[in-house]
Amino acid sequence: MNYLGIITGIGTFLIIGLLHPVVIKSEYYFGTKVWPLFLVSGITFIGLSLFLAHIAASCVSAVMGFSLLWSIGELFEQEKRVEKGWFPSNPRKKDKK
Repeated sequence: MNYLGIITGIGTFLIIGLLHPVVIKSEYYFGTKVWPLFLVSGITFIGLSLFLAHIAASCVSAVMGFSLLWSIGELFEQEKRVEKGWFPSNPRKKDKK
């Protein structure tokens, strides 16, 4: 049996589940100014996936990298959701961008 698909699927599910609250908390505490961190992290994971010998680890690393890149857009969308009142804003956050 080949478990690569199942491993990749579980990894993807966990990564999406992890990054959803990370984006929300990042916007709450830091605003959208942390997007370069998501960019560098995403590129790093994508680059790492090119050098990993184990196929499952390479797949999950690539999924993490592209999910981090997707999170940049979600970070800016989260800012809009906060402005609409769908999520609470941080009253102590000084600089929104």
